[in-house]
Amino acid sequence: MVIDYNNLKINNLHSKTEFEKKVIFFTEEWFSDSETVKVQSSGSTGVPKVFKIEKKKMVNSAVMTCNFLGLKQGNSALICLPIEYISGKMMVVRSVERKLKLIVADPSLKPLENINDEVDFCAMTPLQVENSLDKLHLIKNLIIGGAAVSESLKSKITQTLKSSNPQTKIYETYGMSETLSHIALKQISSQSEEYFTVFENVTISTDERGCLKIFAPNVNSEILQTNDLVEIKNKKQFKFLGRIDNVINSGGAKIFPEQLEALVKKEIPNEVVFLGINDESLGQKLMLIIEGEKSEDLIKKINEIPFEKNFHKPKDIVFMDKIPRTPNGKVNRLELTKIIGK
Repeated sequence: MVIDYNNLKINNLHSKTEFEKKVIFFTEEWFSDSETVKVQSSGSTGVPKVFKIEKKKMVNSAVMTCNFLGLKQGNSALICLPIEYISGKMMVVRSVERKLKLIVADPSLKPLENINDEVDFCAMTPLQVENSLDKLHLIKNLIIGGAAVSESLKSKITQTLKSSNPQTKIYETYGMSETLSHIALKQISSQSEEYFTVFENVTISTDERGCLKIFAPNVNSEILQTNDLVEIKNKKQFKFLGRIDNVINSGGAKIFPEQLEALVKKEIPNEVVFLGINDESLGQKLMLIIEGEKSEDLIKKINEIPFEKNFHKPKDIVFMDKIPRTPNGKVNRLELTKIIGK
C-alpha cells in the first residue's frame, strides 16, 4: 500500500494487512481534533512507558529531519517500523509534513524484500539492515536507529554499496522517545563520521558525571538529562562512549562495554554483549556473551584481539542461541543479566 500525503483521501485507503490498518488508524488519529498522541517507549532500560506528546512538537521534529536530509514534496518514503513506537509514528508525521508518498511495508527482518524501485527515505533497525544488504542501493537516504550500528555491519554496508550505489547516504541516529525520535545524525556511508551532529536549535552539554544533557526546545521544553557518557567536540558535535548504567566496575577499574563490543565486532560477525556479573573478589566479573553456536575459532579470534587494557579481556566467554531483545530490536541487557547471573 502507498499513501500519497500530497493528495490524501483517507476514505479511499484500504488495508490488506494488520500493519496497514494500524498506519491508516494513526493517520486518522493524526488528523483528528486532539492536540496530542500517545507513544510507547521501547523499555530497553526499564519498564515501558506511555507518553502523551503534542502534535506540534512532532511536526517540529519532522521538519528538522526533513531539512537535514533535504527531503522534498513528492519524494517517496518507506515505513517498516512498528507504529506503536515513536520511530514508526514519526515516519508518518514526516510524510504528512513534507507531503511524501509513503510505502507501507510490514515490519520484518527483510522489509525491502518486495521493494524494486528507488526510495528517497527510509528508517530501519540494524537487524533489518543486516538482512537487506542486497537492496540497500535502492534507498537514497537511510537512517538506522533502535540500537548501535556494529562495526561489522558498517563494513558490510561499505562493501555492499561500493559496487552498487556509492551515492546512497546512510546515517546512524541518536535520540529517544523524549526527543521525539532523534536529535542528531552521524553519517556512516558513503562518508564515515566519528561524531554525531545535532540538529538546528539543539544545545548539548554534560553533567558532572560526563553524561549528555540535551536542550531541544522545539521538541521538549525541559532540559533532558541522559545517562549516556559522551565526548563533546564542539557546540554541535559529540561522540557516544556508553551508558553510565552499563559501566562495569571490575576490581576498581571502570569498563565501558559498548566500546569493547565495537572492538570485538570488527573481528567477528556475531552479536556480542559484555556484562558485569557479581563476583566476590572483583565486585563484577567481565563476561562476554556471543550469540550463536560455540566455536573454538571465534574464541581464538577473541583471544587475539589487542585490547587496550589487560582487564578488558573477558574472564569468561559464554555462547547462547538467542540474545534477548526488546520489541524494537535493542539488546535487553537487563534480561540478559538475569539469565547469565542465575
